[in-house]
Amino acid sequence: MVPAVCPGTADGWFRAAAGQTDPVAERLQDAVTAQLPGAAALGLVAPASAVVVPGTALADPGWTARQLRGPSDPRVAATLWWYSVSSVLVTPSLAGLVVGSPLSARLDDLSVAFSAGRPVAAVSSARGGDLATDLRASLAAVVAAVAEAGSARERPLWAIATDSLANRLLALGQALGDVGRATGLAAPLAAGVGPPLPPPRYEDVAGRRFVRRASCCLLDRVPGMPTCLSCPNRAPEERRQLLERLARGRWSDEIRNGRTPPSAGR
Repeated sequence: MVPAVCPGTADGWFRAAAGQTDPVAERLQDAVTAQLPGAAALGLVAPASAVVVPGTALADPGWTARQLRGPSDPRVAATLWWYSVSSVLVTPSLAGLVVGSPLSARLDDLSVAFSAGRPVAAVSSARGGDLATDLRASLAAVVAAVAEAGSARERPLWAIATDSLANRLLALGQALGDVGRATGLAAPLAAGVGPPLPPPRYEDVAGRRFVRRASCCLLDRVPGMPTCLSCPNRAPEERRQLLERLARGRWSDEIRNGRTPPSAGR
């Protein structure tokens, strides 16, 4: 089985405090999700059974440290956790940007839903203002908390954030059937956020667009786990050949022949 996104969200790796989403907040975001096919799969609809925490909890290093489970190396655990959480956290505001109905990216206005210990959705409870400014403040606060909780450097966590931004805009563009327009928003938004957020990048391979990642999720530091297909640590030509196989649907032949493809990454 080839996962669609980098792992790092295995059940039991972290816990969340109980809570419930605000119906008013959900109605505000509903105006955005109504315009997006597959909104639930994109992480824009919190399941009724989900455990919900306020976005501000993610800026608490103590709370974050208590959520880390899995790898014995806290840096690896924190990196994998941030890889999954960051993707969910930025989705509401990016969805609002893409459909033209701004949603807030402020932690005070966000809640994150967890199901079986995995971040599955986020809900924004307010209309958006200056998206770049709000994203910078939110990312800076959570990156600092994750770095402290996992004894990690902040710069690689910022690289993960830019990959999440790029990946979510790509997914939103795919949902709307307008990949070019959605991914075209990535560079100006990241420029508005400013350093240390690296510029997001894409590459087109065999007619399909992929995120050209700036970050490594450290999945292959976990015993028994593979190196992601799109890992930036792969040789460029090797990575491109693997992406071309994926774009052309050749993994089905690999599986039939008993070979396990590398993780697809994101």
